[in-house]
Amino acid sequence: MKQEEFDKLKKAGEIAQKVIAYAKEIVKKEVPLLEIANKIDKKIEELGARPAFPVNLSINEVAAHFTPNFNDQKVAKGLIKVDIGIQIDGYVADTAFSIDLDNSEENKKLIEAAKIGLDAALEKFGVGVEIGEIGAAVEEAIKEKGFVPVRNLTGHQIKRFDLHAGMSIPSYATSQTEKLEEGVYAVEPFSTNGAGRVRDGNPSNIYHLTNEGNVRDNFARKVLNFIKEEYSSLPFCSRWIYNEFGSKGILALRQIEQAGLLHHYPQLVEMNRGIVAQAEHTIILKGNEKIITTKN
Repeated sequence: MKQEEFDKLKKAGEIAQKVIAYAKEIVKKEVPLLEIANKIDKKIEELGARPAFPVNLSINEVAAHFTPNFNDQKVAKGLIKVDIGIQIDGYVADTAFSIDLDNSEENKKLIEAAKIGLDAALEKFGVGVEIGEIGAAVEEAIKEKGFVPVRNLTGHQIKRFDLHAGMSIPSYATSQTEKLEEGVYAVEPFSTNGAGRVRDGNPSNIYHLTNEGNVRDNFARKVLNFIKEEYSSLPFCSRWIYNEFGSKGILALRQIEQAGLLHHYPQLVEMNRGIVAQAEHTIILKGNEKIITTKN
């Protein structure tokens, strides 16, 4: 890893820490999710970075992949997961926290289980460690708190402009013997009082460009070119398109999706509608060093 790359990754992590601190101040019960998302977007820009993906504000049984659209009326409540990505020139820091807005003992215990699972993974993490060992440590920690990890959501390797690159990091014991190498990783255990698996739910308002191609309509082509230039292969959301192009942009987005050029992420919902908590940090493995970029 070149020093310039390392410096940008570190800077992204430092900004992520500041944005998380800010998010913890503004995420309050009954505050509109759209207001929270817009404020987080603005804070990222003020700090000299860009979102690596739209902030995820996923509530209760929705484990991940929800962001408000341009006219959303939903408000913060329950157990909310706040998942934030920061990028500087495509170099990413990915981090998340959960907060209980219902003063629920069960929610608080779930949040603590996710944090302990993350701590167990971070303790084990290092070049040459088998990923199955990481998963086993996470599972044991979460089960000790009386819950289960979500098995079909994993941590992931990160490369420039590529959030899910190569290796996945499980949150349960597996027989996988693949070993961690130098690089950048996001570790994100999810704890639940449900079945421990998620299914696809409603559309999330989050997209990413997947295929080369074009569209016939001139305005839709303009929107497509904007997406290519602004977001490359990173995820984006419908409200960003609305902010740039208004309601015509939303119509163009549908045309681009219908042309097969976009992936529209579904919300990820716990199979038994169990409540889900999440904790996440980004780690750089560099020789014998283990740098957690998103943690003080």
